[in-house]
Amino acid sequence: MKPYRIFVINPGSTSTKLALYENDVNQFECDVFHDSSILKTFPTFNDQIPYRMQVIQEFLKDNGIDLTGIDAIAARGGGFYPVEGGTYEISEQMIQDAHDCVCGLYHASMLGVQMAKEVQKIYGGKMYVIDPTCSDELQDLARMTGIKGIYRHSATHFLNLKAACRTYAASVGRKYKDMNLIACHIDGGITITAHRHGRMIDANDGGGGEGPYTPTRMGGMAVTDVLRFAYDIPKEELRSLCSQTGGFSSWFGTSNSDTVHAMVEAGDPKAVMVWNGMIYRVAKCIGEMAMVLHGEVDGIVLTGGLMRFNDVYEQLKESCGWLAPIAVYPGEFEMEALAKGVLRVLSGEEEAKTYSGHPVWQGFPFDQD
Repeated sequence: MKPYRIFVINPGSTSTKLALYENDVNQFECDVFHDSSILKTFPTFNDQIPYRMQVIQEFLKDNGIDLTGIDAIAARGGGFYPVEGGTYEISEQMIQDAHDCVCGLYHASMLGVQMAKEVQKIYGGKMYVIDPTCSDELQDLARMTGIKGIYRHSATHFLNLKAACRTYAASVGRKYKDMNLIACHIDGGITITAHRHGRMIDANDGGGGEGPYTPTRMGGMAVTDVLRFAYDIPKEELRSLCSQTGGFSSWFGTSNSDTVHAMVEAGDPKAVMVWNGMIYRVAKCIGEMAMVLHGEVDGIVLTGGLMRFNDVYEQLKESCGWLAPIAVYPGEFEMEALAKGVLRVLSGEEEAKTYSGHPVWQGFPFDQD
């Protein structure tokens, strides 16, 4: 196979991950943590682009990397209209839709395709997005709410969760498409998902304020409590609590999990309660997804950065281990999955999909009544 150079960009709620691959071999990688105290100085996610681009330039300089003549740029994507899973060539329409956050998921992943364009302006190369956060495989019942015309969204760590599920399936000698799995990405953002025979049929909308609170997110609260205590908070500030300045950031003024966990280990009573409360909420969501799968669960897959802390696994094992075997994959598979998704296209193994500029799911027939 021809050697393809692929530059990978993965913006997250608390970090910018960068890597350079030659085919499927990782040549360099960097994970730069961004404390919420810095990020909240930017009014919007889009305003963070110059700051994060500076991170890219420093990464290239520090590692002596010249991207001139790069074959492709692989970006984590989000913000644009929901699509089926897969690899898509990044278009100008997709970039504009991500900037405008047309899908309604206000999350750092909306920066991926925009940053890819900034890199392409300098170094060239084709641009791709793989299994974006706005990928939509929800079953119809999972979309319903109690307000006419308002539906739940598919907004997850789709890329990493799919990769972790495939890894687990292979480890037990089975195929992902033949299994029922509960997969949890537990990090700066937390998404708990139900997978039935290769499709992610339900999930909490973590970036929208649903599910567990996290290092950066406020999590689910009664709407009446939000109205009572946050009625006078400006809209942008409230939205930031859902995806950037809630959770640990609200409680402790930092989203750094290492800092908070050190407080837990030191026996700080507030830190212990906040930390364990987060794990408790994760366990409750796992129980919900077991119901979605009618109790037929082949495995529980735990991945994400917070799985580096053993007490997270131990508490979830105690709460949920009776449901199914638990597999732990600390960190994430996103960088490798992004590179491999592009490589499949460059090598001719599969064709890149085309962004349509409209949602893959456009409502129920009765919505026209």
